[in-house]
Amino acid sequence: MLGNSNLIHQYPVAYIEYLAEFYGSRDYFECHEIMEEYWKEHSDSPLTSCWLVLIRISVAQYHARRGNRAGALKLMGKATTEVDIPLFDQLGVDGAELKRRLTSTYEYWHANERFEYKDFELPINNEQILDAARQLSDEKGYHWMINGQEVDEQIIHRHLTRDRSEVVEARELAVKLKSGE
Repeated sequence: MLGNSNLIHQYPVAYIEYLAEFYGSRDYFECHEIMEEYWKEHSDSPLTSCWLVLIRISVAQYHARRGNRAGALKLMGKATTEVDIPLFDQLGVDGAELKRRLTSTYEYWHANERFEYKDFELPINNEQILDAARQLSDEKGYHWMINGQEVDEQIIHRHLTRDRSEVVEARELAVKLKSGE
């Protein structure tokens, strides 16, 4: 798995996994899960702002594909303002082009009451990263660069199938503690 060991040391495996899902399955919920877990475990990373932008992009795409314009706009808007161009350049992504694409997508969504979902392409300019992500995508049995409009309904509405019992319990406990019970 992920044959180029030098790449593994240069970039987090979670980043490659994120890209394999982003382009191979278009499972944006899974992209969010992968990157969020990495971000929480490496909160002191100098690339934290990049991980957050990648999380926001995947969640914005998830909302857009489901027709949640407000959610998509909110997250795409945040991602647009948070792009650190030099840091993304270090990740093998053309930071200036990423900011341009995010801004363009946000402006299009904002200007059109009825917006249509479109796959968002990250401007990756490092062939090693793309090759590693493509290889992992193949290993998972995905179709690289799949059209996000043609994915299974289960992927489109993935949040509906996850186990949220821990979240519900934590919220109930917080309410009890707040009310003094």
